[in-house]
Amino acid sequence: MNEAASRRGLIRALAVTYVSVFSEKGTMSDMNNISISDILELPIQERIRLVELIWDSIAAVPEAVEISPELKIELEARMAEFEANPEAGYSWEQVKSCLKDGSWRPT
Repeated sequence: MNEAASRRGLIRALAVTYVSVFSEKGTMSDMNNISISDILELPIQERIRLVELIWDSIAAVPEAVEISPELKIELEARMAEFEANPEAGYSWEQVKSCLKDGSWRPT
């Protein structure tokens, strides 16, 4: 195994360890052994997988994500607006179609 492949294997192992340790213990102690440059050397698909693992660890504990009082007020206002008129706005199919054909223009 060459040095680059060995390093990728180490980064993968550390990333998996990091995600499991972080989600279980709430610490980043295992990340001390990984540099940004090491991560950037990974192939794109492996970096995407790392991001997915990190995101999954965050999504597993949504209550740990702090929301500012201002954001909470904004989210509650948007939910109330939606509940008052659920037919307003665009369907997901309409949004996808507009994004695909380039006709989306935010108002």
